[in-house]
Order: sequence, then structure tokens, then C-alpha cells
Amino acid sequence: MDATHPRSRARRSLTPLAAGACAIALAGGCAGPGPAPSSAPVRQQAVPRAAGDLEDQYRAVIKDVLPSVVQIGAGEGLGSGIVYDDKGHIVTNAHVVGDEKSFDVSVATGEKVLKASLVSSYPEQDLAVVRLDDVPDGLRAAEFGDTDEVEVGQIVLAMGSPLGLSSSVTQGIVSAVGRTVSESGSGGGTGATLADMVQTSAAINPGNSGGALVNLDSEVIGVPTLAATDPQLGGSAAPGIGFAIPVSMVRTVADQIIESGKVTDSGRAALDITGRTVVDDRYQPAGVAIVSAQEGGAADEAGMRVGDVITRIGDTPVTTITSLSEALADDRPGQRIRVTYTRGDAAKTAEVTLGEI
Repeated sequence: MDATHPRSRARRSLTPLAAGACAIALAGGCAGPGPAPSSAPVRQQAVPRAAGDLEDQYRAVIKDVLPSVVQIGAGEGLGSGIVYDDKGHIVTNAHVVGDEKSFDVSVATGEKVLKASLVSSYPEQDLAVVRLDDVPDGLRAAEFGDTDEVEVGQIVLAMGSPLGLSSSVTQGIVSAVGRTVSESGSGGGTGATLADMVQTSAAINPGNSGGALVNLDSEVIGVPTLAATDPQLGGSAAPGIGFAIPVSMVRTVADQIIESGKVTDSGRAALDITGRTVVDDRYQPAGVAIVSAQEGGAADEAGMRVGDVITRIGDTPVTTITSLSEALADDRPGQRIRVTYTRGDAAKTAEVTLGEI
């Protein structure tokens, strides 16, 4: 799945919509030639009660959560973040903070820009935590939900600062769960492979990165991070296909960063190697060659060595570094897997006890 990072690279100006050829009358339609309008009163249609109830629910969720969603200025880029606790910690995407160490933060309920500093970034899961230098009175932490309760078909709202438009809200549904998506390593992306992502139809645009995907119980269930792109459309965003990091991973990473200043237990499996994609005689990707293997690491302990070319993890073919990462995304450290590889012209297999990123 190709994906793009919805981080606004620069503050954008907006062109006002052009005025129409006619004014819109209160009851609808344009004034123009024809008979004089009737003097009879216009009857306003009543909003169906079910629709009214849903609107009321939307308004309640927005009122509850939007004060906890902030805009983050990182150098020339803009992104979003979520107030994590009352101590001023804010969780966002690693690709939003980039290489910056200090940030300008705008909260939905505040008039002045606040300063914040980086606590730590974890590009392997595209998450980061920053902390406000001075915590304002009334700062409201968001309520975080339960990943296990996220279901396909749930109505969700995405809150953030698309294109620099702070405090924006879009709506959609949970389209799928458990997606594995690989980010691009270019254009500010981390190149991470992200497992268990929540797919949503809620619009996710540049600047939404690091914001909140929220259910109708006013709980954050994910951090919007990626929008799918369509190669047939020149790499432009594919409407209605966005991805959010699940709240369970957000909590895991944020709690460790806040407590220890770094991630100490990623829960992500690894072969403990550095590799590169190799190609076959037709210049097609054909596997991952081991460039270096950590001494005493997973691959080394299984008898694999530099120059071996990995072609399969279990029953899953491996052709590129990305496909290798995706094949390992659902595995856990300490798990035993079968790795198929070639050494020269010989095909071999190894039972590997996985390490940890």
C-alpha cells in the first residue's frame, strides 16, 4: 500500500471562493427573470429526529475532544497533536516533529502560541511526545479508548489541522482494522512498517498527522498518520482511504517515553540484521541480502551470515526490505519462525527465535 504523510509542509494561504453569479435566497434558488415570487410563507422542512440526534451527538463529541487537539508548528511544517495528560505531554507523529527539538503549539481554546520541547521521538512506530514548556490553566487531556473495542462500521471523527486549518473535523467510519502499512522513507517519512492500523473513510489531509481519530463516546481510538495514494493518479491521495495508529500502540509508546525518556520495550520483532534489496536477472526485486548481522542476534544465533539472501518468512515471500518488515510486523520478540534463504546457489532454511527492534 503506497501512502503519503498528511503533514502540511508549509503554511498555506487560502484563496477565497469566487462569488456566484447570483445571491442565494433564504429559501434557496437564484433570483432571475420570471414571475414575481409568491408572497405565501415558505415552510421549513423539519430535520428528521434520528438525524437531529446524530448531529447532537457529533456536537457533543466535538465539544468534548476538540479542546485536547492541538496544532504543532515544527520548522516550516505543520501537524497536529493530542494532549496526553495534565502535565503538558502531547503525543504526535514522529514525522511531524522531524529533526526539530522545539515547537510552536496552538491549542483550540487558547489565543497565544505556546512553546514546547521534544521529549523523545520513536520513528520505528512513527510516534513522538513533546511537552509544553509552560502548562496553561485548564489544559484538558483527551480520553483514550480501547483498541479491542474498535469495530468496522463505527462512526468516527478525525480532528486536526489539515492544511493549517486548526480545529477542523471530518467524519467517516472505521473501514477496516489490522492493516499493515509501510511508509515512504522520502519526503519526511520515517520508512516505518506499521501493523494493526485502523483504516478509515474520514478525510485525512496534510496537517492531520498526529491528530485524533475519535469514536462517538468521545474516546481517541487512533492517531491519523497516513493517506493512501493512487499511482494511477500520479501519486495523489486516494479519497476515503486513510490510516491511524491504534490507541494501544499510542499508549505503549507514549507511556514509555514519558516514564523513561525513550522506548524501552517496543514489542516489535526483528531478525537483528541490516539488509538490502537484491534483484534478479530481470532486475526485479528478488530478496533481502544480509549486509550485517548483530553478533548473538536472532539471525546470527540461527546460523545465518552476511551474504545470505532471505526469500521467505514462513509461507510469506520476501522480495524487498519493505516486504520483510511487513512479514515480521505481526510477529513478537521470542517467537520462533522459519526463514528461507539462499547461500550461493543453495536454498536453506533456519528456525529463528526473533529478537526485538
